[in-house]
Amino acid sequence: MTITKPKAKPTQAADSFISGAPDSDPQTKGVRKGNKRQISLTITPALLNRVDELAGELGQSRAAIINMAIYRAVEHGLIKE
Repeated sequence: MTITKPKAKPTQAADSFISGAPDSDPQTKGVRKGNKRQISLTITPALLNRVDELAGELGQSRAAIINMAIYRAVEHGLIKE
């Protein structure tokens, strides 16, 4: 049995160098579509019908209504009833 040296752990300088690479950004989930990301969303049929009705009333797309709802929730919080 041979004795081997343990491998050296990367130094902070090496980590800094690697994280500075242009392709070092962590991958985000979703397919890139222009400056947006496409995601998968599961929603009940009843709620989807209500979203579609609202979209029709406002003359917007389903995606626009969902985006607006998410934006409002993130910016203004959720109202507890």
